[in-house]
Amino acid sequence: MPMQAILVSLFRRTCAGLGLALCCAGFAFSLMSAPPSTNAFYPANRPPLQPAKFAALPVGAIRPDGWLLRQLTLQASGLTGHLDEFWPSLRDSAWKGGPGDAWERGPYYLDGLVPLAWQLDDPKLKAIAQKYLDFILASSQPNGWFGPEKNKDRWPLAVAAKVLMQYHEATGDPRALQVLQNYLRYLRDNPPDWPDREWRGVRAMEHAVLALWYYNRTGDADALRVLESIHRNSFDWMGYFIEFPFREPRHRPPHPLRHDTHVVNLAMAIKYPGLWLQCSGDARAHHALYAAMHNLDQFHGQVGGRFGGDEHLAGRHPYQGTELCAIVEYMYSLEKLIEYLGDPALADRLEMLAYNCKPATCTPDYWAHQYDQQANQVLVSRAKRRWTTNGDDSNLYGLEPNFGCCTANMHQGWPKLVAHLWMATPDNGLAAIAYGPCRVHAQVADGAQTTLHVETDYPFDETIKVTVHLDRPAAFPLYLRIPTWATSATLKVGSRTLKAAPGSFLQVQRNWKNGDTLALHLPMPLRIERRYNNSAAILRGPLYFSLRIGEQFKELQRHHPSLPVVDWEVHPTTPWNYALLVDEKNPQKSFKLRRLPVGPMPFDNAAAPVVLTGKGRRLPEWGLEQNSAAAPPPSPVSAVGPWETLELIPYGCTRLRITEFPVLAK
Repeated sequence: MPMQAILVSLFRRTCAGLGLALCCAGFAFSLMSAPPSTNAFYPANRPPLQPAKFAALPVGAIRPDGWLLRQLTLQASGLTGHLDEFWPSLRDSAWKGGPGDAWERGPYYLDGLVPLAWQLDDPKLKAIAQKYLDFILASSQPNGWFGPEKNKDRWPLAVAAKVLMQYHEATGDPRALQVLQNYLRYLRDNPPDWPDREWRGVRAMEHAVLALWYYNRTGDADALRVLESIHRNSFDWMGYFIEFPFREPRHRPPHPLRHDTHVVNLAMAIKYPGLWLQCSGDARAHHALYAAMHNLDQFHGQVGGRFGGDEHLAGRHPYQGTELCAIVEYMYSLEKLIEYLGDPALADRLEMLAYNCKPATCTPDYWAHQYDQQANQVLVSRAKRRWTTNGDDSNLYGLEPNFGCCTANMHQGWPKLVAHLWMATPDNGLAAIAYGPCRVHAQVADGAQTTLHVETDYPFDETIKVTVHLDRPAAFPLYLRIPTWATSATLKVGSRTLKAAPGSFLQVQRNWKNGDTLALHLPMPLRIERRYNNSAAILRGPLYFSLRIGEQFKELQRHHPSLPVVDWEVHPTTPWNYALLVDEKNPQKSFKLRRLPVGPMPFDNAAAPVVLTGKGRRLPEWGLEQNSAAAPPPSPVSAVGPWETLELIPYGCTRLRITEFPVLAK
């Protein structure tokens, strides 16, 4: 997030906290103000915690629809629905009583499988999850420890706790709450064990998610005492983010594992100041969480809202990668921060990660994934690259490239996004956090039952229609997030069309009746973002656009006799080394836009829902460096070759791509 955007966001939140409102045509529309009360139906921060702007809805309250339903169905029929059958880390998992892995991979897998199973109401997925859940629920020991007997590490229990939290939300099973209560008692009664050189130490504050969740449901103050103990006895992420020692363009750790430069640790830790802030009200914590994003953007920022970290912090160069685990963990961190802070800028970034980085690092059918993705990725192969510490197969699409952590952890991205598309508000209304087709089932007003039917092809399209279904008329507010880039957004309610301010939540207070509709229009003018060597990235709405390169998949290894579980190289069949012709003052003049229906595989290269057509020239001198695209030549560049017509498609639809383009001199 650029510093200017941070300051604007802070100003807006200050205005909101003072209750400053925007009145439009005499209608009841305003920026979200300070919360007047606690939601009557969904647990949120209770005293002495700081009030939260929103409350997450329980798992299963939001169901995907439209293209998003197709995306989650692809995930269910791909690796997520089959890994347990054949991948040794899960097939033999100690987390369901087997002799195999007893550490993080079982809980990682369940952290995505459980919400996916209940969002799709899929009996097969529920049955897979239940094998693990029954074991975990029966494993609680008298001292509060749980899980496989041979695991002695607290770290995987933090992930397993998130699994049990989601399972309890979806089913109400009281056994899950009892296991969590017993484990919090264990943490209370035993000495702190959070060493800085161990995963459980640098990730200790993942337990704070459990502590806050449990306290808000039970009022048991011991949970907050555990949170405070963890904060005071674990790695000082607040000080780290404020000082931020790793500002070099490229950092190579002095040994293979340094926890404070490890990209997944950082993606998790971004939320830690926000978790502590809810308990403490500490202004330094507030400063630290925004400093974290600002510093990571400034020194390691990449397109799509991510930061460069091919295992460890790697700088801004577009051939550096980002680990898939870091993408899904960053998404979850933002979801938790939005719930507390209500900052629309955080939701802008969440959409960027979800709609660019998450799909780009998987094949469109969800049968293979990468460990590291690159902004300028012109060759996917088993070869030496300039990773900080990762291996030669890190950018293959496959079952388990480099390490298997992402094979287990990738599944949480889409389901947790769906679970946080909408949240409850303290005044018994609902707020749109991110946009995608879905159905939201919730209680509002004085207990009225509502289903919001959200129809949209967003992020590919500009229009979002919300139909309100109610069991009886009711008065309550709806809050609609207006992205920062949506400078000409309009909202139509009934016969009125009103302008909406970008970078805010627009409140619609109304006596709703069954069948009422809202139509939100978010115009998506093309935007230019200057990046490495003054290169240009092209954006429309939350989507980055990349050069469509011909892709030839080459099979390296097959992992199953009948399922399509394959390690793939991807080789280019068309040139990639182009400079773009761009009118920076009016990017619309440089491209023609073509919209197509969103197909069965929403992020398929061959059926991209949006295509930009522009002009460019080849740069023959721009070639490969250590099997990746070399740095884009500093812009502006000169080229004398013939003009060629270039197609740009959404970043998430590409397996090969150029996203940071040299720009031709005028």
